[in-house]
Amino acid sequence: MRRWLLFHLPISVVLLVLIFRHEVASALFPTPASTPTPTATPTPTASTTPTETPTPTATDTPTPTETPLPTYTPTAAFTATNTLTPSRTPLPTATPEVRGKVLEQANCRYGPGAAYLYEWGLFPDNRVTALGRNQDGSWIYVDPWTYMDKCWVKASLLQWAGDVSNLPQIRTLLPYTEFYWPPRNVGATRDGDKVQVSWERVPMSLDDDRGYLIEAFVCKDRQLVFTPLHFDGPPGTVIDEAGCELPSSARIYTAEKHGYTQWILIPWPSHPAPTASPTEEE
Repeated sequence: MRRWLLFHLPISVVLLVLIFRHEVASALFPTPASTPTPTATPTPTASTTPTETPTPTATDTPTPTETPLPTYTPTAAFTATNTLTPSRTPLPTATPEVRGKVLEQANCRYGPGAAYLYEWGLFPDNRVTALGRNQDGSWIYVDPWTYMDKCWVKASLLQWAGDVSNLPQIRTLLPYTEFYWPPRNVGATRDGDKVQVSWERVPMSLDDDRGYLIEAFVCKDRQLVFTPLHFDGPPGTVIDEAGCELPSSARIYTAEKHGYTQWILIPWPSHPAPTASPTEEE
């Protein structure tokens, strides 16, 4: 409606109306004054006049004495040596090696003598390597080429490519069994050169029973000789001569097909001391 009136009024009237509205608006809503720009406050500048610092008076400083360095003396270079790897100690081997060929069928046993249990059979033309011997060289400890273990064979049943007397004298262990106990109540009596050994029989099955083994060091021809003996049961007689400097001794085992029990020392009777013959009176 207002627009229609303004459109139909004269121009002069319209201009008056617009001027009036402008003045009324200016009175009601005055234009804010512009904010003055702040003026920078000058900062006082510090005086640039330098202050003289007193120069310290130099004092004489002692010149340090040089400590002589130690003279290097060259040392010989360390030469590394090869460390040997520990190895299992081999059984005594003859030098040079002695080999043998079986002449006739032979029993290879657990010890140097027919008193010991059978371990392995050797047949003609079987080969062995000799490792040691007993005291008199009558039995040789061998490594058969046809067997995984070692055993004792009678020297006269083989042909040797070398001198078996140069082999080392050795002793070997016997196979051990716990199926039976050692002999009990072991004793010995002497009648001259004969020593009779007694003990209680150990009950064994017929299949296992292999009797008893006595290993003795007895005097023979004024020399102490190792002598193994086999007995089916008590008593057992051992020959022990007089005339040796060292005393005789012996021990006894129970033997069964699997091996030997712990040995028992035999209380060995010594030879009576010789009595001096009375001096003939003049």
